[in-house]
Amino acid sequence: MTRARYQQVSLDETPYYHCICRCVRRAFLCGRDHYSGQDYEHRRQWVVERLATLVEVFAIDLCAYAVMSNHSHVVLRVDRGQAESWSEREVAAQWMQLFSGPPQVQRWLRDETGEAETLKALEIVEEWRSRLYDLGWFMRCLNEHLARRANEEDGCKGRFWEGRYKSQALLDEKALLSCMAYVDLNPVRTGMAATPETSDYTSFQQRSGAVLNQPSAETAPILLPLVDAEHIESDDDTTVSRIRLMDYLELVDATGRALRADKRGAINGAAAGILDRLGIDERAWLKHMTPRKQRTPLAIGPLARVRAFAEATGRRWIAGQNAACALG
Repeated sequence: MTRARYQQVSLDETPYYHCICRCVRRAFLCGRDHYSGQDYEHRRQWVVERLATLVEVFAIDLCAYAVMSNHSHVVLRVDRGQAESWSEREVAAQWMQLFSGPPQVQRWLRDETGEAETLKALEIVEEWRSRLYDLGWFMRCLNEHLARRANEEDGCKGRFWEGRYKSQALLDEKALLSCMAYVDLNPVRTGMAATPETSDYTSFQQRSGAVLNQPSAETAPILLPLVDAEHIESDDDTTVSRIRLMDYLELVDATGRALRADKRGAINGAAAGILDRLGIDERAWLKHMTPRKQRTPLAIGPLARVRAFAEATGRRWIAGQNAACALG
């Protein structure tokens, strides 16, 4: 039975989540349909533009993304502390970038309310605060916007997305890093691009452009940065992980080449140091990166963290614990 979304998220266990959205019937509603000849490639830019808007509004950071022909991946970090630090007026300003808000809140912002109406306005604002660090509301504001826009363009009604988005908890740095690399390698694995840096509508292309000092497009979303050399040993929560940007790019590139059918699967020396530093087993890493047909585990990370997440979300068991043992 499908569980409520709040039962699949535990911010006390981890702020990092991998979310996947698929178009209805997995049709090519965001790319070129080779059967009908229809070209919807421009809609992938819609996804990128909407992500750029939402990361500015929500207390949720974007770590990685890939917009494919019929599905999209995002790796997100929920920053509850940021949302809780905002004043009531800051919360209202953030939320009302997307929604107009009820009249009593608008009057409260203009200091035109009495005591009772002020209390009601503040109650509404506190509800908005909780939504601004809610994974479900972020994905709702992403998917509903895109569905309405696509249906308007097609002159039709009905579902655009296959169903609810799928989410996967990332319980430690190794799980986060492996998931980001998996997302960034999606276009290469499907044959949409020859190399990660030529993969359009991906965080890898955006990050690699930063290395070359290429300015990002105005519509590009803000990515949670990787650390620089000066902060490699710090616990700064303004970065994705302890991995430097160039190291991460080399790791993704090496992993992609190791996964080719005509290779034996050995990761080259440039990436081996990174894996060794993080304690990631090379064979387990490559197995995790290989395309697979089984369902996506609800959470990945060390076995103890997986079990703690299961308990925190009211489960007795989470599938994929054997993989957790290997990767951890």
